[in-house]
Amino acid sequence: MAARVAVGTQPGGVALAPDGRHLYVTNQLSNTLSIIDTSTNLMAGTVPVGQGPVGVAVSPDGVSIYVANQLSNAVSVVHAATRSVVATVPVGLRPVGVAAHPESTFVYVTNEFADDVSVIETRSNTVVTTIPVGDLPQGIAIAPDGSAGYVANALSDSVSVLDLVHNGVATTVPVGRRPEDIAVTPNGAFVYVTNEESNSVSVIDGTSNTIVTTITVGGLPQGVAITPDGAFVYVANSFSNSVSVVDTASNRVITAVVGVGETPSDIAIGFVR
Repeated sequence: MAARVAVGTQPGGVALAPDGRHLYVTNQLSNTLSIIDTSTNLMAGTVPVGQGPVGVAVSPDGVSIYVANQLSNAVSVVHAATRSVVATVPVGLRPVGVAAHPESTFVYVTNEFADDVSVIETRSNTVVTTIPVGDLPQGIAIAPDGSAGYVANALSDSVSVLDLVHNGVATTVPVGRRPEDIAVTPNGAFVYVTNEESNSVSVIDGTSNTIVTTITVGGLPQGVAITPDGAFVYVANSFSNSVSVVDTASNRVITAVVGVGETPSDIAIGFVR
């Protein structure tokens, strides 16, 4: 392990800035966003946000950070340069997952108790529409070309495939038990979904929206992230206190990293400059 950095109480979501210089961590019981300088692995700042912050995403242009506050039913918009909240956007009931459109034009937020996705227009920081999905939506990911979104529906054991051109559900893909998080390969070819109660990862073909294989990982897998070159998938196993490393060429676990700390729940990967 390269370093261990102390943040706030009960850290939840993590997101890496597009330039790799900062890592953003939500602290659910501290109601804060921690900012870590990746060149030194030291704290660079702390931003107060809403209550119970969980999901976090950075706009592809690196200008804004979006934090889903599950107990405030709102999204905090943090300006990356000034490290201050510039807007608070009311969304649905208990928001948890958040993802940004590759053109930085929209942000998508899963509301687990409303069973829908709020679509935020970033210029005005207002919700322009909502998309009904499955039961208890959790993680959300956007295809690299911005045409599709993928939502893990924990109580439906399914993934809603969103048509982001028309803001509707194009199809629904059955996966394992209690899907939690989701990630798309950089070329958009495959989607990886963690299934908490199946101890597995479902691999969805991004073109046909069908399951191509299922990978057994550690206990209670939650967070999932893919390397920028698309070669490896990293899965945070909350119950096993480990990270499974999957080779995307074979869709097999090639190693398991242990000693990462207790109950790892989220993971972020990128090129650090």
